[in-house]
Amino acid sequence: MAAEDRVVVVDAEGQVMGRLASKVAKMLLEGYSVHVVNAPGALISGARRSVIEEWKRFLEVGSIVNPEHGPYHHRRPDTILKDVIRGMLPRQKPRGREALRRLRVYNDYPEELKGVQAMRFEEAEPRRPRLYYITLGELARELGWR
Repeated sequence: MAAEDRVVVVDAEGQVMGRLASKVAKMLLEGYSVHVVNAPGALISGARRSVIEEWKRFLEVGSIVNPEHGPYHHRRPDTILKDVIRGMLPRQKPRGREALRRLRVYNDYPEELKGVQAMRFEEAEPRRPRLYYITLGELARELGWR
């Protein structure tokens, strides 16, 4: 397959973040170059208040010695989603590092991808009513993203 045939655009709008991330990670490991668009529209399952409180507790975790040593807490939807996908890749191995280099995540639909049809995963569709989910954009705004 040619390199341009292995480029896939995935629409995250209205898809459950964890299931979407596992599908994208699998495609990256298979050698595809994946562009994820509309990251703020991805859904996180759970009660709104508990999800926000859990992420805010995570923001308090830091290095005792020097905060520059991490961990680094992202607040933008595209970087949060990229971090979730990164966690599903074996990045200590060469194939995992290569796979992460082929990943691009965007908050909206970039101009260069306007003509490309975005795919959606049926397995990542929400199974419960919208009330049981919070969007990644809402979470990011609660964490300080403008």
